[in-house]
This record gives sequence, structure tokens and C-alpha cells, in this order.
Amino acid sequence: MAMRLSTVILPVRRWREGGREQWVRAEGLGFHTAYTYDHLSWRVPFRDGPWFGAVPTLTAAAAATGHIRLGTLVTSPNFRHPVTLAKDLIALDDVSGGRITLGIGAGGSGFDATALGQEPWTPRERADRFGEFVPLLDRLLTEGSVSHRGTYYSADEVRNLPGCVQGPRLPFAVAATGPRGMRIAAGHGQAWVTTGDPKIFETGTSEESVEAVRGQIGKLAAACDEIGRDVAGVEKILLTGFTPDEGRPMESLDAFVDFAGRYAALGIDEIVIHAPIPGTIFAADEKVFERIATEAPKQLS
Repeated sequence: MAMRLSTVILPVRRWREGGREQWVRAEGLGFHTAYTYDHLSWRVPFRDGPWFGAVPTLTAAAAATGHIRLGTLVTSPNFRHPVTLAKDLIALDDVSGGRITLGIGAGGSGFDATALGQEPWTPRERADRFGEFVPLLDRLLTEGSVSHRGTYYSADEVRNLPGCVQGPRLPFAVAATGPRGMRIAAGHGQAWVTTGDPKIFETGTSEESVEAVRGQIGKLAAACDEIGRDVAGVEKILLTGFTPDEGRPMESLDAFVDFAGRYAALGIDEIVIHAPIPGTIFAADEKVFERIATEAPKQLS
């Protein structure tokens, strides 16, 4: 199967001032999926600029497009609750005609972590919450009535009819690198997401990054083996921009094909690139971006 190519559109433009056109353009360029980040705000330089909500943005994108898949990379428990998130996702899946993928992760220690006035969670608490969040969300999207009393999340006879358009629910793409996250990906994910190894982002090499992702896929396979699942049935997604290569793969079509080919050889099924944003870490030549979108998939088939 040919590697799929997708894009991330950061929600930084007003809908009537270029926002809508980005999503329509992504569909026209032939991307498999167009994702957006699900944050309340993000790192500098985006922290003090425009930043719109993920669910309304995806709803508008669903109305503006006809066939491209849409999703988040990624949603987290930092400011979400499974009950309200499930209701939003069912509506979004309905509006889109069944084109939504939920990227979901444990969250980090950035601005979202304290936006609601809470103290930052420790890595262990984030993992604990994630371990309760995902199974409950799974139930909320597949069962007609759900009650749950947990350590962090509760639900009291929550109805989520009529459920998702996609059956038995919309797909989860679980972002994970640690053993607990890998088990969640194996148990609940239709896909697994990686950005590479953050420990080597600043000082590592391209070769070390490829080997790190190879090791992560091995850990995912081990987690699948534990529950008797074939790891081949879990789609593997690489979100680019956070490996030691930084923006170099976007410098030319050939550079990108070389970069993507090395990850395809590991078993990565989908590569996600950011729509260019001038003056940021996602700056790229628009013409090169378009060439990658339209020509790279053929060369990677």
C-alpha cells in the first residue's frame, strides 16, 4: 500500500481571511487527511496571536469540503472531559459524513496544562488520567448509555444517541511513546502517532531518529502481542517537524521523498506535514509544499 500524505493546518487564520481556503486547498491538493492542533493556545510565537478552537474549525472545514478526512493531532485531557468531548465528536462525525479521526494523547506541560487554573500534572498523573480517559471515551462513543465512577472522570447515565456515523465509532489515532501509552494504542487505537524521539530533537541525527522510531514501532508491536493483536492492523503515523531534520525535508521534493522513504521502510503508513506559516518553524516555500503534496505520493508508492 502506498504511503499516505496528510497535512496539519494550524487554526491561526480567521475563517473569512484565508482560513476556509486552506482547508479547501488541502482537499484540492489531494491530501488524505487534514488535521489541526487541539490546544487553547500553543508555544511562541503562536502564544500571543490568533488561535481558534479545534472542534468549531473542523466543523466548518467539514462543511467546506466533500471527501478529505479531518481530525485532531492531538486532543488531550488537559482541558477536555470525555463526556462533553464525546458529544462534540458525534456531532462532528455527523456533519462531516463520517470523515473524522480523533488524534489523542496524554498532553504535556505547556499552556493548556494550567489554563483552567489547575496545577500542572506530573507525568505519572497525565498517564493515569489518559489511561482512564481513553477507555471511557471509547465507551461513550459506542454505547447508548454510559455510567462510570472513576478516579478522575465520571459519567451518569450519559446518552450519546445516535452515535457515530462511522461504526462502531470514529477511529482513534493514539499518540504514545511510553509503555502505558503503547498499551492504550494497542487496545483502543486504529492508528498510532509519533513525532519521533523528543530526547534527540536538538542534538540527534537523522539516522538516530529513524532508529528511535524503529524502536518505538517495536514497542508498539510488543504491546499488541500482549493482547493478541497483529501490529500490522494498527496504522502508523509520523507527524513531521519535530525530528532532528526540522524543516529540511520541506526544502525540496527530492529531500522530502528521501526523508519519507526512510520512514516508509520502517512501516510508517502516513506522513503528516504542516501547511506553511511564514516566520515560524513551519515556514516553507508554498510551491515546494504543493509539489510535495501532488508528486511525492506517486514516488513513495
